[in-house]
Amino acid sequence: MAARILNRWLELSAVCASEVRFVAGKHPGHRLSAPVALLRGETHKRLSPLNWIANGHLRYRQASTTSATQPSPEEKLKHTALYETHLKYGGKMVPFAGYALPVMYSGEKGGIKNEHLQVRQSAGVFDVSHMGQVRVYGTDRVRFLERLIVADLQALPAGTAVLSLLTNEHGGIIDDTIITNLGKDNTGAEALNMVINGACVDKDMAHLRAHERRAREVDGMDVRLEFLADRSLLALQGPKAMQVLQHIVDRSTLNLEQMAFMNARMVKAPAFSDYLLVSRCGYTGEDGFEISVHNQDAPKLFEMLVSNEAVLPCGLGARDSLRMEAGLCLYGNDIDENTTPVSAGLTWTIAKSRRNPDSGDGRPSFLGADVILKEIANPSIVQKKRVGFVLHGGPPARGHETIHENSPKAADNAVIGTVTSGGFSPTRNCAIGMGYISKPMDAVGTRISVKIRGKLVPGEVVKMPFVKTNYYKP
Repeated sequence: MAARILNRWLELSAVCASEVRFVAGKHPGHRLSAPVALLRGETHKRLSPLNWIANGHLRYRQASTTSATQPSPEEKLKHTALYETHLKYGGKMVPFAGYALPVMYSGEKGGIKNEHLQVRQSAGVFDVSHMGQVRVYGTDRVRFLERLIVADLQALPAGTAVLSLLTNEHGGIIDDTIITNLGKDNTGAEALNMVINGACVDKDMAHLRAHERRAREVDGMDVRLEFLADRSLLALQGPKAMQVLQHIVDRSTLNLEQMAFMNARMVKAPAFSDYLLVSRCGYTGEDGFEISVHNQDAPKLFEMLVSNEAVLPCGLGARDSLRMEAGLCLYGNDIDENTTPVSAGLTWTIAKSRRNPDSGDGRPSFLGADVILKEIANPSIVQKKRVGFVLHGGPPARGHETIHENSPKAADNAVIGTVTSGGFSPTRNCAIGMGYISKPMDAVGTRISVKIRGKLVPGEVVKMPFVKTNYYKP
């Protein structure tokens, strides 16, 4: 019985460390022993998982028609266009970034582990409509955005996308974002498209709007931002994603076999009232697509995808365990406004053409460039680096645990870092995690220990990703 309960705990607690907050019972001050409470700035006590589950203190706040399970007034949640569809398919709804979203689905094929393996072996679809979609217009759109992000947008061909970072004046990361050069969008105007993290939408838009006003009023730039509140976003991920989507999008309109990773196309499909923006990217390490669709068409698209026997609906729990296996950062855990791209191991996102502020080509420098470029030029000044690690036995780390040297002498097990993400890897069948470790202890192969529930669990720094990625090449 204890083993079954513990296995259930491990499955449940694979949930995104800062994306999803499980709702505890009515025991004051008690929180799930993971940094899932960070979105609300909560503190938490560590309790035995056996006690939490066996005593009924852990439950889902499930959306239903009964008032007993509705969000309390202080946490009134927004709904995506797929809210009712999630309930139809047994979605276990939890608060995330101000929305009610499924952490997983019920039923024989549901559950975090099943959904995770489904994406690795076949295909799964996620509702990521909480993400913000922003359109950037105007003849100065590239010059404007290059003030704020680290990518080379001047060299980005139409129909392609790039992962980039919004930085602040101190070199910290405001958010990570996918930026697509649409060429001409559905309005016929030249445009860039941005996708920003759901939990960061408010602060990102305040940041972008403030700089938009200055660009227009002070610098006389031709630039205009539009937040696309009428669009949903679905992520279809897995090795069978291409064949599934090709049944919906006519090959003569868009031949997916010829579409490379990080390419995007705006297409019309007869089944939908408005265009689809199909981008070959994702957050799982597998081949897949993120599909922007009008809100009124989102339920139909979701139904068409899950009607294919190769596809299962998947929730935030599997999304988090998949991204961890792929070694991808979660904003708010692995990167934040006090983390530089160099420390985070994201130097590769900074285009080489953006690393020379004295090029004389009139290109604007990005915010925090003086700090970031100094770190690139002098790596020795960076004190800590983001690393991946595996643990040899014991429960997974969840976040904020201390990382120690692994020495035969207990007194020598000094703190060398902090865990930022952790969980159980269904693919590797072991505990994995990420964190920041002081140099030179960040080297691959370094033996470490992580302090979990008062005990040092041995582990090792490993190269990421933890699982081989399968991004598509034509």
